[in-house]
Amino acid sequence: MATTATLQVEEEIQEKPKDLQFEDFVVDIEFHPSKDVIASGSIEGDVFLHSYSCSKENSELMKLSFHKKSCRVLRFSPSGEDLHTASKDKSFNTIDLNTGTLKRRVKNAHEASIYSMLVTGEDFLVTGDDDGYLKLWDLRQQRAVMEERQSEEFLSDMAVDEDRKTLLVTSGEGTLTAFNLRRKKMELQSELFDSEFLSIAIVKSGQKVVCGCGEGELNIFTWGEWGNMSDRFPGHPMSVDCMVPLTQDIICTGSMDGKIRAVNILPNRFIGVVGEHQGGLPVENLSLSRDKKLLASCSHDQKIKFWNVEDVQSEMVDASKRAKKADKNKFLASSDKSDFFADLAEDEKQDEDAGHSEDNEDYDSDDDSEEEEDDDGNDDKE
Repeated sequence: MATTATLQVEEEIQEKPKDLQFEDFVVDIEFHPSKDVIASGSIEGDVFLHSYSCSKENSELMKLSFHKKSCRVLRFSPSGEDLHTASKDKSFNTIDLNTGTLKRRVKNAHEASIYSMLVTGEDFLVTGDDDGYLKLWDLRQQRAVMEERQSEEFLSDMAVDEDRKTLLVTSGEGTLTAFNLRRKKMELQSELFDSEFLSIAIVKSGQKVVCGCGEGELNIFTWGEWGNMSDRFPGHPMSVDCMVPLTQDIICTGSMDGKIRAVNILPNRFIGVVGEHQGGLPVENLSLSRDKKLLASCSHDQKIKFWNVEDVQSEMVDASKRAKKADKNKFLASSDKSDFFADLAEDEKQDEDAGHSEDNEDYDSDDDSEEEEDDDGNDDKE
């Protein structure tokens, strides 16, 4: 019977490409919008493009060395013809992927090192730096057409709505700021939170915005109501450094504890661990493939790892049932560590504890945050 159960688990594990190994620490990654290609930037400033496949060997297509310091962030143009890269050396580049040549270089684009970047159109991109300055660039003019400073700390992440009208920016100061890209001005900024905001995702068909924080909680805002959060979901044992929306209800989060988790938003529940990097090394960044079947992650182990998340997308949350605290560390089939019998044992334990233990209480609201952190036993962020 044990053999049969093991085989069932193995059959459920979907195919995925092999890991990509690098000589240096990989800082950022992004899938190509129309091809089986992934781009990566290293701490030494190098940019790589690899083809990936579930059936064939991965292959290095290009190595580019245009930055003098760490390549902190890179983004494809919507057409996939160009790759924009930004660096700690305060510059950003546009690379023509048809020729592998430098199409554009803006030296000293910021006075401080560039920390984040978002492409908002074929001819527009936004950059944010370590000192809180935000710039909107018109690439046709090769100049900034908007410059704002609404934070004194680094601008950690960005997201834009489908209409490319409202830009949302998180900061290390602990704020979420909304900018109107058409009017080129700030609309509203949230109150100042105690914990730094590190990552952002738009979910629920654009009705909700999730911000990952330094203390491990997810702060949830209702669209347009940027002054204060509408809900708060604690539970990550360490900071939520990156996230991507998998569906309109499910996000994948990358944490400092090295785990990539699938989390359902409203009702707020942990679904399980999609995967992890060896040795509990922090997850630096995540990217979702164009067909949403593969999730890629990078960490300090100098690898890009791939996870098949097809099954995760079909996960359903029953709001009538209590949340299981153990789900945040339960390995899913995508992780290659799913344990059939461990899951059965955990379910039995949860059933026994139901009704007389607070561990299984649903921690959807802010009121339960302290209890969750105490139960976790690992809330001392490094």
